Order: sequence, then C-alpha cells, then structure tokens
Amino acid sequence: MLVYSYFILWFLALGISTLFFARRRGGALAPLPTPWPRVSILIAARNEEATIARCLLAVRQLAYPPELIEVLVGDDASTDRTRAVAEETMRDYAGEFRCLTITAHLGLARGKANVLAHLTRAATTEYFCITDADIAVPPTWLHGLLAPAAPSVGTVTGLTVVQGPRLFDKLQGLDWLLSLGLVQVVSDWGVPVTAMGNNMLVTRTAYEAVGGYERLPFSVTEDYALFKAVVGQGFGFRNVFRPEVLAVSLPMPTLRALLHQRRRWLRGVEALPWWLQANLLIYGAFHLMLLPLWWVAGPGAVLGVWLGKMALQGLLAHLCFRRVGLRAPLLLLPAFELYTLGISIGLTLFRLLPLSFDWKGRKY
Repeated sequence: MLVYSYFILWFLALGISTLFFARRRGGALAPLPTPWPRVSILIAARNEEATIARCLLAVRQLAYPPELIEVLVGDDASTDRTRAVAEETMRDYAGEFRCLTITAHLGLARGKANVLAHLTRAATTEYFCITDADIAVPPTWLHGLLAPAAPSVGTVTGLTVVQGPRLFDKLQGLDWLLSLGLVQVVSDWGVPVTAMGNNMLVTRTAYEAVGGYERLPFSVTEDYALFKAVVGQGFGFRNVFRPEVLAVSLPMPTLRALLHQRRRWLRGVEALPWWLQANLLIYGAFHLMLLPLWWVAGPGAVLGVWLGKMALQGLLAHLCFRRVGLRAPLLLLPAFELYTLGISIGLTLFRLLPLSFDWKGRKY
C-alpha cells in the first residue's frame, strides 16, 4: 500500500513537470490559413430554455467573421421554449442560423448523437465545431480550435471549466480543471485518451470516414465513441490546454445529478486501455489505501503521504489554472479532499446498483 501511495505522488509530480514544460514551450497560436475557412457550430438542445440564450450570446461574440459561420441548433423534442428562445437570441445575426426540429432517428444514433447526426447532414462546411447548450465559449474559440487542425488531424478538443457561486460549484470547477490537466498530460505523451463533446472540432473528412453517428453503436458517451472511431481510422488528434479555448460550463445543481453525469462518463473510462484504467483506479482509491497504510506504517506515514498528495495536487492546480489565466482556489483543497472521497464512494455505489442512465430527461 505504501508503494501504491507513492505511485500516486509520482504520477502527480510527473503531471506537474509535463504541464510546466509544456507551458514554457507554449507561444502564440499558429495563424489560420488564408482565406479563413467556413465553419459549422453544432448545438444539440433538449429542454434548454434556461441556458440556450447564454450559449448563443457567446456565439454571437465570437471574434470570427460571422459570414463564415453557420450556427445549427438541433431541438431534440423539447417541451419548453428552447426553440423560441434560440430564435429570439439569434434574430438579426449576421451569419447563418438555423434551428432544426429533430424527431426521426438516423441509423443507430439515439439522443444527442442522433441530433448531431442530423446537424452534420445539414452542415455545409468542412469543420464541425460542437458545443452544448449550457456552455459559453470564449470569443477566441474558433481560432483556438482551428489553429491546430491539419489534414491529418481528425479531432481537436478544447478546455472547459465549471463556474458557479456555491462551494459545491467551485469544487466541481477545481475537479474539472485538475482532471483535464491530467488528461492533457497523457495526451501530450501521444496517448488518445478522450474528447469532450461540449468543446471539440471534428473535420468532415474524419467524421464521414467513420460513417457518422448513424453508423456507430449507441453510447451514452457519444463524444468518446466518435473520438475512438476517428483515431481508429488513422487520424491524429489534438488536445488544447489554452485560454483561447476555455469555455465555461454551468455546474451540476445537485450531488445526484453530478453522480449521474460521472456514472455516464465512467462508461467511457471503461473503454480505455487496461493500464490507463488501472492508473485511474489507483488514483481514485487513494483514500481507501490510507487505511491499510495506517495499519502497516502508522499514522505518521499516512499524514506524510496525505500532505504530500495535497501539496502536489495544489501545485498541479496552480499550474492548470495559471495556464488558462485563472487563479486556483487553493484554499478549497481540504474541502476538495472530502468532495473527492464522497464522489468516489457515491460513484462506486452508483456503478454497482442496477440503475439506468438518466440523461436529459431520458433513461438509457
């Protein structure tokens, strides 16, 4: 158990060094090809009356010529005013805007994947920039996603942070950016870990090479399913950890909603290579490992390992937040330990119980 605990400390230290040196190598974004390409922004929306205006107002503020943008919103059988709010928000938009009502299924696609399958068929450009209705993208978003794109690159994944006024919201924000920092570390090693469907670019060439969502087996982690299929076709990938692609997500309102979200993500984790799953399992079981460590080495060893982990995690958080121009909430680290422990226990119970996935008001 002492070896496992030290492994976690080593993993965090390696992540810190990777992010630190990557930051030192970072410079200005590469210039876009001339002329700038047309792009399609795809947004799947189901009962998003309260959030869709925020999302689309951010789209209207993009520092990209609106005449080169088409915005496609897929209204997935909403029972509220999602479509009306979207159309009101985009009235007089200088670019192209369409809101499609989605009722039919395309092939194997269901839920969000089905909406995106319809939107990609309606899109008229070579770049699909995908985000969610509860996301606000930054003005530099399109430049940040397009700059790393190349003929051999199939997907470019941006960065998302959770922000909100409550302590629960801030802990989610710390959790997200720390997790994405570790994802970036592994991606920088050349390992295709995952993509995020709320902040990603997929080229038409790559999307059509895998047959689109209608040809992929249904998954509650549709973004990872597409990412894995694209990489399997030999396309490259890029994960971008920069402020230019830092989008802001609304937090989960309750612990139950958060656990449902994480349980859905766990399906994607279970499709990762075994060695990466083992690393994540060891990292997630850190607090449980402290119990036998107490028995074997005593409370002094437990306290030393725990403080070491908190110190390294705090430094990692500092680097992650600083790299995107934010201040890390380091004072929340003690509370974050309790938050992490609670999420780990709750997620374990959720995984073992025969519960269906509750996703946008539908069960899978």
